Amino acid sequence: QVQPVESGGGLVQAGGSLRLSCAASGRTVITLGWFRQAPGKEREFVAAISWNGDSRYNGDSVKGRFTISRDNAKNTVYLQMNSLKPEDTAVYYCAGSSRWLQPQVSSEYNYWGQGTQVTVSS
Repeated sequence: QVQPVESGGGLVQAGGSLRLSCAASGRTVITLGWFRQAPGKEREFVAAISWNGDSRYNGDSVKGRFTISRDNAKNTVYLQMNSLKPEDTAVYYCAGSSRWLQPQVSSEYNYWGQGTQVTVSS
């Protein structure tokens, strides 16, 4: 059983940066992804990365600003968030999937963390 655990959320001013981490120990996970959900909105895909890091996929709203990476030796995936905007405010969830098929689709993921709050002030 994989239990992702997120960390690194917090409060930051617009234009600032944060790095989220997600430790996902347990069974081998092919895809690790980040999703976010703001109050009153549906869960939104942010980014995903394949097992070897060769395949990466970013959501349109974060392209050019967020970068996903992973360190398999540490069973950890990172989300570097730069040029943050108030509309990036949300709870960010780490998720794991046993395949790389449609990494932008939340139903592809078997394992979910509890989430970490990111708040961007204007």
